[in-house]
Amino acid sequence: MSKEVRIVANWKMNKTIEEATDFISKLPEDIKVVSIAVPSTALYTCAQMKPPMLSLGAQNIHSETHGPFTGEISADMVKDAGAEFVILGHSERRHTFNETNEFVNKKVKQALLTDLQVILCIGETHTERDAEQTTEVLKKQLFEGLFELNMEQLKQVSIAYEPVWAIGTGQAATAQMAQETHFILRNLIKEKWGELASEKMFILHGGSIKPENIAELTSQPDVDGVLVGGAALDPSTFSQIIQNAGNAKK
Repeated sequence: MSKEVRIVANWKMNKTIEEATDFISKLPEDIKVVSIAVPSTALYTCAQMKPPMLSLGAQNIHSETHGPFTGEISADMVKDAGAEFVILGHSERRHTFNETNEFVNKKVKQALLTDLQVILCIGETHTERDAEQTTEVLKKQLFEGLFELNMEQLKQVSIAYEPVWAIGTGQAATAQMAQETHFILRNLIKEKWGELASEKMFILHGGSIKPENIAELTSQPDVDGVLVGGAALDPSTFSQIIQNAGNAKK
């Protein structure tokens, strides 16, 4: 099944409004379809000046629509500011802020109710991988993170596999390792939701994505795109990633 390679940037806690808009202004005019999860403070301003082929997203939302949750932000708020998607379940949210699969699932449902697309992040730690628990960990995160979703809702969800041991470490998974794990995920989706859902689901790869490894990664049959962290903070590097990914047509 032919798919466009999907390139998603996650800026994390980086860039002021001025820095964010300056970055977007430096992207090539003929940019193909890419997505950037910007800080919530920059969403509205970036949405007013972005090129048509660029989609903007939020990096997190709360599971409730409103209420006494000081410092949090709702799905309605980021949608109103210009977000088209949201990243949920990122390893930093799980491991630094102790978010459980149940809490992530509540956020996923809230995002979908607000008509936001969802990128659900899952991945194993180095300890779990060494203990040969990768499949078990991914299955639990996947099935519990998407608990009770129907087939229509699943159409609005992509999966980002992030080997936690590779994020920000420079210890990137090889293309073969990525393909092996994505193949496992594809089969888990098939097991739970059927072959059609498995074929249509975008499974992205995250963790130490660089211009040098993007083409080989995205040429793998079960790698439908990438979630880029640190390498997406520089417009020239990110543009090179986009260009090199385009050389690996799915």
